[in-house]
Amino acid sequence: MFSLRFLIPFLSGLLLSLAFPKPGLYFLAWIALVPLLLNISREGIKNKEAFKEGVVFGLSYFFGTLYWIYHSVHYYGGMGLVWSILVVIVLSTYLSLYTGTFTFLISLIHKRTHYPLLITAPSLWVSLEYIRTYLFTGFPWSSIGYSQYKMLHLIQIADITGIYGISFLVVAFNGAIVDMILLKKRTQEIPLYPLAPRIACLFLLILTFIFTFVYGQKRLNQNRPGTDIRVSIVQGNIPQDKKWDPSFQQEVMNIYENLTKETVKRDSPVIIIWPETAVPFIFKEPENSESLPSHLHNDELLSRKLIKFVKEIKTYLLFGSIRQEYEIIDPKKPGQEVFTNSAFLLNRDGKVTYIYDKIHLVPFGEYVPLRKLLFFVDKITIGIGDYRPGKDLKKAITPFGTFSTLICYEIIFPNLVRKSIKEGGDFIVNITNDAWFGKTSGPYQHFSMAVFRAIENRKPIIRAANTGISGFIDSNGNILSASPLFERLSLSMTVKTDNTRTFYSRYGDLFVYFCLLITISVLSKSLKI
Repeated sequence: MFSLRFLIPFLSGLLLSLAFPKPGLYFLAWIALVPLLLNISREGIKNKEAFKEGVVFGLSYFFGTLYWIYHSVHYYGGMGLVWSILVVIVLSTYLSLYTGTFTFLISLIHKRTHYPLLITAPSLWVSLEYIRTYLFTGFPWSSIGYSQYKMLHLIQIADITGIYGISFLVVAFNGAIVDMILLKKRTQEIPLYPLAPRIACLFLLILTFIFTFVYGQKRLNQNRPGTDIRVSIVQGNIPQDKKWDPSFQQEVMNIYENLTKETVKRDSPVIIIWPETAVPFIFKEPENSESLPSHLHNDELLSRKLIKFVKEIKTYLLFGSIRQEYEIIDPKKPGQEVFTNSAFLLNRDGKVTYIYDKIHLVPFGEYVPLRKLLFFVDKITIGIGDYRPGKDLKKAITPFGTFSTLICYEIIFPNLVRKSIKEGGDFIVNITNDAWFGKTSGPYQHFSMAVFRAIENRKPIIRAANTGISGFIDSNGNILSASPLFERLSLSMTVKTDNTRTFYSRYGDLFVYFCLLITISVLSKSLKI
């Protein structure tokens, strides 16, 4: 039976989930944790009870932001509705262990020390978000800072702290409210309760917010040097269930080529970008693409036709495709087929000048982890077997600038994006296929995360998605243009490049290490180590 004492953390988690798109009521994040923190600070609560309440909070929080996964599993994984919802519940339960750990440790610290929540809560929360980003392949979706992607003056500081600095501020604000509510009670309960440090911490938090907004204003008004380039995105809106149907192959290519011809004629871009796996075949670079012999394999024939098309339009084309290689494992045996999810860049002469193989693959979408153990599980994606991850982060070098390419959900990993542009670059391209998400909140959340990658690295982001959301984000995080979902269209814009190398690009997650040090120090004091 659902105990009434779990109602508060459940509602607190629900409140926080509403801060994310959609509906995107971002202001709720600034108060959503208050009921939870007050609940686990009540007199007589045991640490184990606090852990359970944190798990309940996490279940409503994560299920509310990740419910869209059922759509992928149900409609494209062939799983029944009940089972697909169960998959989301299992994932939410795993993620809830992090929020359960958060409430358990906050309860412990609150009982054994006098440290204010406005310091302990955000430091611990950020530490756990960071661990969640990388543990077991990582899943940083629903990090609390992402809810604030519209608050441009606030989030400019991400070029120093990364997304984690924004999470810190949001949780610190919640902690400060709880500190003030509990101040009288704590003063009465504890003799010689240290007020001065609390007042000092509150004053420091106020100064931090003032600095953050002043810094944000300065960055937003900064005129950084860059070059204007004309870029076009083609959103093919290819139905996921027809994408790999051989009888639909030529129609897919016709859609992309016709939209591309129109945008070249209308907007004269220097580069056109198609989404992830836009071409419905395995692209193969031919040794000689001048002729189109009929005896060629279908993949080779379609590859040559694409190259011929690029020569005709005389424009750079970046597109997503499956890439096939033969890996020699045993010299005495034929090479073994391996496949990668890749991005290809063709120049105006139709020559491949850049290939990037996706490094961070989607578990159960592009490969099955622990396949020997989970032999009964198959991928959601249609067609070939497991993809092989790429090994190198590569930059494309062109006459109009250098850029890195992130494929699909690679854009949600801050450190991966940072490394891709660490040594410099002018812009970032993100190609993806969010058709898996349907018309849920998934595509909106995915797009909002790209805002932070733009600010962290001060690089404009060009995003091409099969069914949307495609768009342009400048290096201040302004969403310049965003397409609607499930519409066939092209977008063009003049993008200003930015070769700035930020503190975050250079040094990474130093702010997180600072939070980890605070957390370890506070826990050592609590446990009297």
